[in-house]
Amino acid sequence: MSMDMTTVGEPGLLDTLQHEVAVFARRAEQTRLGGVGQVRNSMDRAAYLLLNRLDKEGPMGVKALAASMGIDSSTVTRQVAPLVDTGLVKRTSHPEDGRAVVLQLSPRGQSRLEEVRSSRRQLMDELTHDWAPEEREVFCALLTRFNSALSARMAVPGNEPPSAS
Repeated sequence: MSMDMTTVGEPGLLDTLQHEVAVFARRAEQTRLGGVGQVRNSMDRAAYLLLNRLDKEGPMGVKALAASMGIDSSTVTRQVAPLVDTGLVKRTSHPEDGRAVVLQLSPRGQSRLEEVRSSRRQLMDELTHDWAPEEREVFCALLTRFNSALSARMAVPGNEPPSAS
């Protein structure tokens, strides 16, 4: 496939970029970047992101979790419910305000998250096995930068997606 990528900002380059992002999104959703082996496709994106956030940032309330993920509280509440039901997340009372609920990763949730991370790590290794370490670093840095730009854009009023699920 020939791509006209001679100058940044040219329609040919931007068309290629938007197309490749769309293909990536479809492929990622098809596989859920689920990893390999028995763990493959075993955790949906919302669950993975919620568990990962609780692991990285620690116990927090629904509002704080929603804010840190850039989604609304009702979405977090809806997405957390099955994680609580399956024992991956625990609901506890806030230590200073017993009326407030704090969500935290359960030991079972921690174990399950590590299984999924390990499987996804193996998939990333397989997909990029013939890349130089520097290529992996550059790709990761650019993808992180791209995701940060998307997050910043979504934070501007009027740029929110029609429905966050």
